[in-house]
Amino acid sequence: MKTILLSAPILCLAFLAILFLQSGLDKVFNYKGNKEWLTGHFAKSPLKNTVGLMMPLITLLEVSAGVLCAVGAVMIVVDGSATIGLLGAQLSTLSILALFFGQRIAQDYAGAATLTTYFIISIMTIYLLWGMVPTGY
Repeated sequence: MKTILLSAPILCLAFLAILFLQSGLDKVFNYKGNKEWLTGHFAKSPLKNTVGLMMPLITLLEVSAGVLCAVGAVMIVVDGSATIGLLGAQLSTLSILALFFGQRIAQDYAGAATLTTYFIISIMTIYLLWGMVPTGY
């Protein structure tokens, strides 16, 4: 029974790790292309002059969230510790909120709507992990 209960948070963390490592590393390895796309995406928004600052911040946030989620999933398997995974899920949620804010400001409502599913998964992951973390966190 314990294995079944642990599978949901491990799978959720794996999902978030894949999501944010792919997205963040794509920004690292194709920085110029992503920056050009974002510059065009925000060209008619109040964020048009912030792309240079946003890119490294969201890249760092996404890569950090992905790494913490991946390490967190492994830690649950290795020793049942969920603290790192919880931090990863929380950073994932923060990343999604930042992306959602940007999509709404750019008036890309379809893009913002697609982030809703990711937000629900990240909140669900926090909920699943919260009971696994020692009190006092």
